[in-house]
This record gives sequence, structure tokens and C-alpha cells, in this order.
Amino acid sequence: MLLEHSPVKRLLPALLGALISLAASAGAQADATLDKIQQRHVLTVGVVLSGGPFGSIDPGTQKPRGLNVDLAQELGRQLGAEVQLVPVLPANRVQFLQQGKVDLLIANMEWTAERGEILGFVPTPFYRVGGSAALLKDSKITRWEDLKGQPVCTSQGSSYIKPLTELGVEIKAFKSSSESLLALRGNNCVAAVHDATLINPLIADNAEWQGYRALSPELNPAPSVIWTRPGERDTQARLDPIVKELHRSGWLIEAQTRNRITPASPALVDLQKQFQANGA
Repeated sequence: MLLEHSPVKRLLPALLGALISLAASAGAQADATLDKIQQRHVLTVGVVLSGGPFGSIDPGTQKPRGLNVDLAQELGRQLGAEVQLVPVLPANRVQFLQQGKVDLLIANMEWTAERGEILGFVPTPFYRVGGSAALLKDSKITRWEDLKGQPVCTSQGSSYIKPLTELGVEIKAFKSSSESLLALRGNNCVAAVHDATLINPLIADNAEWQGYRALSPELNPAPSVIWTRPGERDTQARLDPIVKELHRSGWLIEAQTRNRITPASPALVDLQKQFQANGA
């Protein structure tokens, strides 16, 4: 009888209503981004433009360029949407996506299990890349293990922080790769660790880096994916066949060549063969 007049029981209908409302909102969230893109015909994509063949500013035109930029523009074309590029940094890119400032992230952020738990992503990767270290040519470091106990520069939020920490290095994390590389040149660290697709061409093609070399093999190679907010399955399902077709047609291999990405990714050739065989 006490339960009949309990405040808890009187609140149960309201609580259940609130839970149902929350569940409905969560379900609607899955469609919200794709619906918004289709309704306004605008796709906002967070990209890192701090340098390298995946994202930088063309010194001649002052416009964004790079493979990630090309991929964002191609997604927009296939979705019938104008693309708005939003510059992000490794230190804030996840927050930009979580806060709804961008619809997608194509921002030098490889898949890891930890990231996969807090964000959503398009299942088919568009690339695969690992880390390389820029260090002085006369450095005695020849293996990743030689970095133990040494100060190493990288970017905040980098996927290489965890494996570097496991190697026992002293991490110095900066907001951007350009700040990290500048710190290396200022002798604030013995090496700067970033994507091999940034480090290798920088050392090979830039006269200012002739006194440096790259450390190989690649550290912690992982798939590059397009990131969404959690639960946005409709957005992921709409984009996944587009990425598969970009592999099958060779578009991604052409984009890699066009943006002078070295070393070329063998994963792109393997993925093209896979989707050509599957008819995807």
C-alpha cells in the first residue's frame, strides 16, 4: 500500500516518458547528419591543412590542396552538396566533430580501437599509413627502440603517442605538426614523429631538410577512415559504397599520384583488386 502512494511510483510515467523521448532522440540522431546534408546541399568537412600531401595551403593560390581535400570534394560531388572545408588541428579535431561544427572528419586521423569507441566511422578505409621519424642524419638512432628515454616531438592527439609511450620515450606534444617540426629544428627533441606521408616527402624534396633523414619501418601502420559522430549509421551506409567505388575505379590511386604521396601505399592496390573482384 505504501508503494501506491510513493512519490517514486507517481514519477514513473514521467520517467518512462523521458526515457522514451531520449531513445527517440538517439534514433533520430542517426539520420540527422545525412538529412541535414541532403536538405541544405552543404557538406562540412574538418581537414588538417598544416602541411604535407594530405592537406596544406597552396602557396600560389592560397587554396586548400591535398588528398583529404580532394576526397572531401569528391564526396560532396557525389552527394550533390557544396563542400565547406573547416581547418582543424590534431588537438581539436575530435571536439569539432563532437560539437557538430563539422559533419565529417577527414583529418589525418587513423583508426584505433580507442577512437572507434568514442566516434563513428565509414567501414571501408580510404588509405593506410604509419609513422616515421625525422631526425638528424648524424643521429645514432637507427631503430625505434633507440628513442627510449629521449625527447620526441609529435602532435597532440596523435595515434603515435601510445606506441611511443610504450617505447619509453619522453613525449613533447604540440598543437600541430608544423610546430612539432619547428621544435625539432630548434633542437628541442631528437626526433619528430608524424605520418610517413608527411615526413618522407619533406626530407626528400625540401632543401631545408637535407640534413635530416627518416626512420623506418613505419610505426604502428593503421587504416585511414572517414569519421562521423557515434550512431550515424545512415551517413556511414551512404558513404561506404562511394569509398568502395573510389577504390574499384582507381580514383584513390590517381589522387595519391596527383598529390605526389610517397611512399605509395600498397594497400590501395590491394583494395582496388579486392573491390574489382567483388564487383563493388
